Amino acid sequence: MNKAILLISSPDKKGIIAKISNFIYDNNGNIEHSDQHIDSQTNTFFMRIEWSLDGFNIKREDILSSLKPLIDEFNMKCSLHFSFIIPRVAIFVSKQLHCLYDLLLRHQSGQLKCEIPLIISNHSRAKQIADFFNIKFMEFPVTPHNKALQEKEEVNVIKAEKIDLVVLARYMQILSSDFVREFPNRIINIHHSFLPAFAGKSPYRKAYEKGVKVIGATSHYVTEDLDKGPIIEQDTVRISHRDSLSDLVRKGEDIEKVVLGRAVRWHLERKILVYNNKTVIFD
Repeated sequence: MNKAILLISSPDKKGIIAKISNFIYDNNGNIEHSDQHIDSQTNTFFMRIEWSLDGFNIKREDILSSLKPLIDEFNMKCSLHFSFIIPRVAIFVSKQLHCLYDLLLRHQSGQLKCEIPLIISNHSRAKQIADFFNIKFMEFPVTPHNKALQEKEEVNVIKAEKIDLVVLARYMQILSSDFVREFPNRIINIHHSFLPAFAGKSPYRKAYEKGVKVIGATSHYVTEDLDKGPIIEQDTVRISHRDSLSDLVRKGEDIEKVVLGRAVRWHLERKILVYNNKTVIFD
């Protein structure tokens, strides 16, 4: 698992793939996976390339500086990640616990390559689950009067625990702009609707009252604009006139778990690149 992962975006020009590949080859790296995409509307090139560091000639801390001539030549934005650095994840949850359970079971079975040292909630209901999985649990009850103070405390805890990713597993609180700005593209939410339809509160009730034939779930990065962050994954399930509101909720919860699990896994595997409030999801 001694691998480097490079994510690149740049204006599209001839020779980018060849020069990046040659850089790795010339320094005794073995490319194990590569994927690229061109957005023809904006003439933007995107790439994810992964290579083994066994025998690589450049020290890990010097790779980006060694790439600087190519970065300057192609006006690239890039980020470098290493497979042996295990991300630390904090899960935020309220009273509905199905997504929390699912994430913890996926982690326990090895599907999510991360550490989960912390669960934060505005209620006490999840404490028993945290205790069962031997994870620290912290409760921050939120009211209109103490919300700002509680968020400051939560931010302090996240930083103290060196958290890399915050997952909102049906955390039924709107995060403030100050909170969101602390962790750009590092907060993933699951919205129980196929956005942009039925944004905001009570989407299942809205869908039931509308008589829709398909409901869905959307996982996205959190931005200051409610439910308008870059979408990572979506999926749907069919319903009929025979389905009650409780049927919609049950079917919706099933799809929420799947969609959130995929989004978190792709983020941990460094397969997501954000641009223009959209995402490229690499193979």
